[in-house]
Amino acid sequence: MDLTSLLSTYGYLALFIGTFLEGETILIIAGFAAYNGHMSLPLAILVAFVGSFAGDQTAFYVGRYNKKFLETRLKKWECRIEKVHRLLEKHQVLVLISFRFFYGFRNVTPFAVGTSNISPLRFFCLNGIGAAIWAVSFGVGGYYLGDVLERFLQDAKWYVAGGLLGILAAFWIIKTVRSRLRKSRC
Repeated sequence: MDLTSLLSTYGYLALFIGTFLEGETILIIAGFAAYNGHMSLPLAILVAFVGSFAGDQTAFYVGRYNKKFLETRLKKWECRIEKVHRLLEKHQVLVLISFRFFYGFRNVTPFAVGTSNISPLRFFCLNGIGAAIWAVSFGVGGYYLGDVLERFLQDAKWYVAGGLLGILAAFWIIKTVRSRLRKSRC
């Protein structure tokens, strides 16, 4: 089975599962696949929206109805949950629409919101708006990234492309390590 048939058979399911759990990377890849004609960009964006929205709604209700789970199992998130609560006091609408765009708060925010006094209907509406903005942004971003990479790779030598990808990977690793160190300090 080649990549094209894998993407057409399992691509949307993988995209749904990936965006249900987190999803930036898989959505960018789906946008890139859409650029190359392996997926439909509008359908990929729709699937990503549904996956992200459903995942965050699920996390909200886990936070709402299973606070003991959060208190006992997720002690490592305690500091971030407190930060989310402080942000919600000052910028509730902005936080609820934009949390997907902030690394480190993407996964914890819906759980934290579930432990707050924000109504399920309010979260439902703002979560939908945020999921739509996020899905369109990253889906279209991945699509145009495909265009940029294709143009770049047509003009560049493979060793230059490999070197640049290596440098990008090194920066990403350094950023990830620094972020994790900061999180452990809270």
